[in-house]
Amino acid sequence: METAGPNPADYALLSIGAALVSDPQTSFYAELKPDKAGQTEEAARIHKLDLDHLAQTGLPVKEGLQQFVDWVQAQAGSSAPVFVAFNAPFDWMYINDYLHHYLGHNPFGHRALDIKAVFFGLRGVPWSETAFQHVSSYYGQHEVLDHNAEQDARQGAALFAAILKDLEETYGQPG
Repeated sequence: METAGPNPADYALLSIGAALVSDPQTSFYAELKPDKAGQTEEAARIHKLDLDHLAQTGLPVKEGLQQFVDWVQAQAGSSAPVFVAFNAPFDWMYINDYLHHYLGHNPFGHRALDIKAVFFGLRGVPWSETAFQHVSSYYGQHEVLDHNAEQDARQGAALFAAILKDLEETYGQPG
């Protein structure tokens, strides 16, 4: 996802991207109307989204979140969905806050998994080597995150699939 700043109390959630780990091309994307006016220079430089444009063309936040939840539930079927992200603590903070605020519930419950932390534990590397370029290079994926929420989600899903394969090859079937 892309945001206008470092925390959901003060800055808007601007776009949501999601992709299946089992099929990264199966994805979801929505751009949202900003529900808060502030934006940091760093966030603007990273996401390159125009807040005025989003105010005109983005989905109302509640509608965009409902579309996201509907997509998640359609993909999960009867299984409980797990929120997986590269730097999940940041993304989780926003998605959990927004879902509870606008929809009253979060379909992920407390099931969130951080790709960086899994790699850190699996490979025993220093935390400084868990940046996306380090982890993706380890698995022969040399893409750079372009901060389009959908494309980043697809790349993260493909990367996590590679990590799961590594876990299986190293330790047997992951739980």
